[in-house]
Amino acid sequence: MGTDTEKILVIGAGGQIGGELTLALRKRFGAEQVLASDLREESPLIKGTGPFTTLDALNKEAMLRIVQEHGITQIYHLAAVLSAVGEKQPLMAWNINMTALLNVLEIAKEEKLKRIFWPSSIAIFGPSSPKNNCPQQTIVEPTTVYGISKYAGESWCNYYFEKYGVDVRSIRYPGIISYKAAPGGGTTDYAIDIFHSALKTGTYQCFLKKDTFLPMMYMEDAIRATLELMEAPSENINTHRSYNLGAISFSPEQIAAEIKKHIADFRIEYQPDFRQAIADSWPASIDDSEARNDWNWQPAFDLAKMTEDMLKNIKP
Repeated sequence: MGTDTEKILVIGAGGQIGGELTLALRKRFGAEQVLASDLREESPLIKGTGPFTTLDALNKEAMLRIVQEHGITQIYHLAAVLSAVGEKQPLMAWNINMTALLNVLEIAKEEKLKRIFWPSSIAIFGPSSPKNNCPQQTIVEPTTVYGISKYAGESWCNYYFEKYGVDVRSIRYPGIISYKAAPGGGTTDYAIDIFHSALKTGTYQCFLKKDTFLPMMYMEDAIRATLELMEAPSENINTHRSYNLGAISFSPEQIAAEIKKHIADFRIEYQPDFRQAIADSWPASIDDSEARNDWNWQPAFDLAKMTEDMLKNIKP
């Protein structure tokens, strides 16, 4: 893909992945080639690094106007209501997640855009999916609105590819760990929180059991995977639903042991809460052999390397 001709719109640039992805795209294509947008005001992470516009992804007319005025060729659509909030307001979550995606797909079809990125999630998997090395194609029975909307979204992406030739690409992100984003209320966010607590107080109270394994990924790997997928030749892409993506699977007990290598007197206590049930419904590890075969995906960070990098970068 020629870097000089691409004009990219990032929707949801204020989010955990959106901000870091915007910075990576600006580094790759040039600041002026990447228009960041969000419903909220510009996030401090991307402020001053390139153009920004306010956009409500539910407003198709406004989205179309931006695409036409700026000569957009690609959209990275990251705006969504996530799992914890979605469970409190399921109909709102469904409406936002579906309407925004369909707006993007319709505009991509009408304006003949070159490429679309839209993230799916391991939340599409449910208690009936295989726990270990969960494959690309398997039983999919999500139990959260977030998971339901992501699985429906995968089918819509595939539909627009098959029916209209829209080149839409997707990754099922595992839990994403980053030192730039503060820990939120997600089930996998304990793996961010634990570092902040270790450095601040030397102790951590974990809301999951010590042997709860979940698929995780360091943000640097997640961003690189996204760019590699989007730059892969079309003939290499064999699914327009979404690719499984794996990197590291670990338990709270294992990450605590890794932190102790750097902070010897670190202590962890376990008090599982309602999030344990969500964690138990997800796979413990992911089979991502299709991503590895189709576009040579290879994670760079293991648990030890990630732990070292997190502790180094969070320190004040």
